[in-house]
Amino acid sequence: MTASLVIGIPLGFLLGYNKFPGKKIIRTIVDTLLSFPTVVIGLLVYAFLTRHGPLGGTGLLFSISGVAIGQTLLGLPIIIAMTAAAVEALDKRLPMTLITLGANPRQMMWASVLEARYSIMLAAMAAYGRIVSEVGISMLVGGNFKWHTRTITTAIALETSKGEFTMGIALGITLLAVALTVNILATGLKKKAVQ
Repeated sequence: MTASLVIGIPLGFLLGYNKFPGKKIIRTIVDTLLSFPTVVIGLLVYAFLTRHGPLGGTGLLFSISGVAIGQTLLGLPIIIAMTAAAVEALDKRLPMTLITLGANPRQMMWASVLEARYSIMLAAMAAYGRIVSEVGISMLVGGNFKWHTRTITTAIALETSKGEFTMGIALGITLLAVALTVNILATGLKKKAVQ
């Protein structure tokens, strides 16, 4: 999740803030990747990390790091697309106002990010929701090994496939509680920032 934010916010800002040749094509690609199935991302990452793949020697297959790579790829389009949309939706008079006030390019960028911060926070929450609920990447790349690469979502899939619906529901409630806690914390940060 953190890697998606660190990479995605600057890329989304650049995509939304600047005008350049091919911007519409890149934006279309990023928007298309929003609906990329998680299992296909898992399959692609698996193909790269398998012994015969280009990154097979790294030992990342069936590891937490491998799953993190897949989940970063899953969250990246969400962060990029929503950050770009947030920056594009800013008041068009903002850059001129900042220039009038004597802001340098770095200050203009920072002020724009601050103006779009709540939309960027929403992008982070949307990416978090997609990452925390995915199964395909964790199953394919992580292998679902107990005490090593098993996540709550893969444990839910495993337990229900064994007919242990009570355990699956308990794990689902746990996952929901974690998501609710993160949402409450994010809402608290937003309220604190507004005051």
